Amino acid sequence: MRGPDHARSTAEELDAALLGGDRSLSLRDLAARAGDDVSLEDVALFWSTLGLPQPDVEEQVFTQADLDAVTRITGLVRSGQIERRTAITLTRALGHTSERLVLWQVEALVEDVASRHALDDTSARLVVLDRLDEYGPLLEAQLVHAWRRHLAAMAGRIAGEFGSARADELPDPTALPLARTVGFADMVSFTRRTAGLGPTDLSAFVQRFETAARDVVTAAGGRVVKTIGDAVLFVADDVVTGADVALGLARVLGEELDVEAERAVGGLAEGARGVTPVRVGFVQGRVLSRFGDVFGPSVNVAARLTDIAEPSTVLTDPQTATLLRGDPRYVLEPQPSRELAGLGSVAPVRVRAAATS
Repeated sequence: MRGPDHARSTAEELDAALLGGDRSLSLRDLAARAGDDVSLEDVALFWSTLGLPQPDVEEQVFTQADLDAVTRITGLVRSGQIERRTAITLTRALGHTSERLVLWQVEALVEDVASRHALDDTSARLVVLDRLDEYGPLLEAQLVHAWRRHLAAMAGRIAGEFGSARADELPDPTALPLARTVGFADMVSFTRRTAGLGPTDLSAFVQRFETAARDVVTAAGGRVVKTIGDAVLFVADDVVTGADVALGLARVLGEELDVEAERAVGGLAEGARGVTPVRVGFVQGRVLSRFGDVFGPSVNVAARLTDIAEPSTVLTDPQTATLLRGDPRYVLEPQPSRELAGLGSVAPVRVRAAATS
């Protein structure tokens, strides 16, 4: 194993390559050069909103690229294109998602190196550190490509949903803006099923769940909002798509997983024998989409329905069931009323896929 001096040297070389120049500027320098109306407090807020450690005012830790970034975002505010609070939100979004993305990617590379070369975790991390100068440009290019594709997809959804709307069709301005189907899929007995798994097996187990869930959601036309430990939150633009996503999650994760086939192609580590079944709840309603998340009463109802669903089953509320009634693809089975925390009495409806001949 190489010593700490080599690791420090490698980190310094990467620092210069990634940051695009020497660290020759301080917070005060950034404020002075970004524009007459940019204060020291503005620059400090930008930096902290990115989620990075706050340096001393005179400490020279910034580069020309940092100055360019500050100038771009403050220029949008100065020109009146966006408000200051919007600039803060955009910067926070970049900081939050970038930090999580870098962590995810580096940990994946560490796991890959450790597995392929039979290395311990520390040695694998040092190997990855040595290779980050090779990985970096590729990961950056893939990030830009993926971001462009997702932005184009978002533009298409907005145009398709709202492009032909007339003034007399606009929703109540006091209502939440978006009509969406929201749902949760929650792994059953996650703690019991993962107790005793080592790092490799636990990683394989969680990765299998997240990969399978995302595949099901996107294949059915939905979108994953986020994963929350042992659960996934999804949205769909209409109730039929939402029902298909929910039923697909219950079926694929609970019944159709061929463990031996998955292990044969490297999809499962020894001990991570399959993905636990899930409970699924989904509801149609209006939501607010902010900060990469969704909010609203329907989100709470879907979460509570998920809590009471049986393994590998799907529940919805009576209002959503009404929207599906008469569709021959679904079987609706009213259930006894239940008291749901914070919601009172709700009569859930079990949704099943109709048998095909």
